[in-house]
Amino acid sequence: MEDTRDFDDAIRGRMDALPDAAYDNEAGKTAWSLAPYGFIDGDDCPDTVNPSLWRQARLNMIHGLFEVVEGVYQIRGMDLANMTIVEGKTGVIVIDALSTVEGAQAGLALYRRNRGNRPVSAVILTHTHTDHWGGVLGVAGREDFTSGRIPLIAPDQFMEHAVSENVLAGNAMRRRAFYQFGIFLPPGQQGHVDNGLGKTYAGGQAVLVAPTDLICATGDTREIDGVTFEFQMAPETEAPAEMHIFLPALGVLNLAENAVHNFHNLLPFRGAQVRNALNWTHYISEALEMWGDGANVLIGQHHWPVFGRDAVRDYLEVQRDLYKFVHDQTVRMINQGLTPHEIADQITLPDSIARHWHARGYYGSLRHNVKAIYQFYMGWYDAVPAHLDPLPPVETGAKLMEYMGGIDAVVARAQADFEAGNYRWVAQVMNDAVFADPGHDGARQLLADAYEQLGYLSECATWRNSYLFGAQELRHGIREMPKAAARPGSALQSITEAQLFDLMGTWVDPSKAEGVSLVLDFRFTDLDRARRATLRNCALTHVPISASEGNGAVADVVLDIRRSDLNQLIARAVTLPDLMADGRARIAGNPAALKGLFDCMAPVFGNFAIVEP
Repeated sequence: MEDTRDFDDAIRGRMDALPDAAYDNEAGKTAWSLAPYGFIDGDDCPDTVNPSLWRQARLNMIHGLFEVVEGVYQIRGMDLANMTIVEGKTGVIVIDALSTVEGAQAGLALYRRNRGNRPVSAVILTHTHTDHWGGVLGVAGREDFTSGRIPLIAPDQFMEHAVSENVLAGNAMRRRAFYQFGIFLPPGQQGHVDNGLGKTYAGGQAVLVAPTDLICATGDTREIDGVTFEFQMAPETEAPAEMHIFLPALGVLNLAENAVHNFHNLLPFRGAQVRNALNWTHYISEALEMWGDGANVLIGQHHWPVFGRDAVRDYLEVQRDLYKFVHDQTVRMINQGLTPHEIADQITLPDSIARHWHARGYYGSLRHNVKAIYQFYMGWYDAVPAHLDPLPPVETGAKLMEYMGGIDAVVARAQADFEAGNYRWVAQVMNDAVFADPGHDGARQLLADAYEQLGYLSECATWRNSYLFGAQELRHGIREMPKAAARPGSALQSITEAQLFDLMGTWVDPSKAEGVSLVLDFRFTDLDRARRATLRNCALTHVPISASEGNGAVADVVLDIRRSDLNQLIARAVTLPDLMADGRARIAGNPAALKGLFDCMAPVFGNFAIVEP
């Protein structure tokens, strides 16, 4: 705790800041402000926050415009992520555009207030997560990109992954993100304090724009407005499509989100494909080999820089070894026959790694990252036959309560364990009690109490958020969200036709589709493309066809429609009769077939229970 180098580095070069880092959305409502986090002040950590997490939360309060080196600036603390600005001969190159249009506008305005009204020469997106591209239209207009006037540069496969990672299971991921990020936890000593990577998520509008230039290979370079950029591909690490950047003339190395000031997440609580820890360490090693002798400053798209060539090398070596150690030791224990829970309880970092603040698990804890590595290699099954087909939670809870003498007796025993500080066990057994009888107030309150204490103890912000939000929902119920907010309208605009029909397939309700057999041709009048969908055996399959094929010879019905109108139709924003009345849709064949398809689909938009049945 006496080591203040991170605080020195985090404040170094600050030129200006907005009061409380605050800015509004178009409606005049606050989109981002650190004012609610004013309680995070000084070393006096409250009993309800892990002291290590409190330290990280203090660091993430430092905000404003920072000069990294002459010609390279960062906007930090105005979003979960950072915006990096590189000055060229005639304008600026923006690296990542924050989460929202409003945030990007506010960040660029703060830069221009201090450095002049320089135009944007290019935008570079380091990877596929929304907090890095959502604000791109806040730094330039869509036409600037589509016309090619301003290059929009991203790693290969950017669009494929940016739109697919959160689409098929999007509703579940959104719901689980409430737990991971504590979005609806009130800021405070007993509530939300941080997200580890940054303070919290910004409100506002996120828009995805397709890149106009792709980086496809390590060693690719671009000369942009007089500045040389060297690139390294780093796929299947923190994001499925990600890249690193080096500015050789300035000695600035940017490892995007693969070397930030915490142990990152190998499997987010919101849900995602498991990340490749071995790739992660290999790409850090490669970056050291390529640029370690020339990098005087390390920056990332979260957190603060590392200054000095020796410090950069030491930092990257520890980050490299952190992921490699956890990977190798997890695999070693897998081969000894240990299960994921056993590995999580046995593994510890060597002190040579653990004593570094940037190796601490503020966002991805050691305990859940080893389980992610287990899943990457072995899947969900731990080889214990009893775990092949256990009873579901409600039935398990009911039988356990019966075996243990009834729920009242179990709650009484658990209360004694709670008083003794056995919070993990109390949470485990009270979870079974709540699933056995969700109306039992004693079980609900004791489970909430246990979650609360576990949250207060957690060094990892995502663990704290999950525990405390679970306690909140046990006490106050599920917060209702407007249905419109849950519709994936913006995602529908970006996904391919194949992805769109894959998504529709996940909406088929077997209770409605049993015995239904339909073939439908969709001809996209604005794209000169078509797709044939077949609903049979309660499964929706599809293949591309030429636009001329959709003539009704095979299909029960042919629908001529613009792609954007189909998006609106399946999102329930318009009706088919409305589209036909406006001349935006035409049907040939049996209209009942089209109605039959939509009658069999039940899109899932909204919340579902997590801490109770």
